Amino acid sequence: QVQLVESGGGMVQAGGSLRLSCAVSGRAINSYGIVWFRQAPGAQREFVAAVRYSGSTTYGADSVKGRFTISRDNAKNVVDLQMNDLRPEDTAVYYCAATFGSTYEPRWMNYWGAGTSVTVSS
Repeated sequence: QVQLVESGGGMVQAGGSLRLSCAVSGRAINSYGIVWFRQAPGAQREFVAAVRYSGSTTYGADSVKGRFTISRDNAKNVVDLQMNDLRPEDTAVYYCAATFGSTYEPRWMNYWGAGTSVTVSS
């Protein structure tokens, strides 16, 4: 079992920054990639970014590339998502998930956190 707890969400004006954290605990957590998804109201859950235990990263939508950075601290078992230059369209609930695999689709995730809400006002 793996437990994931997100934190760091909140409200911010457009152009601002937020840093989300995902605290990871449980068994064999070094076997998992940690993935950030987001889900806006009325929309499907969208892949944002992923990081393997090795530190290799993959980013999802072009809209986040260059603005969002994922990082992993294996000593602290924390995965962060630094979000800069936030836009109203970034408003969503952000979830972290753990996966054995390398296909970053919601259906392939093994464990999920409860999510943290991000609201970006214009």
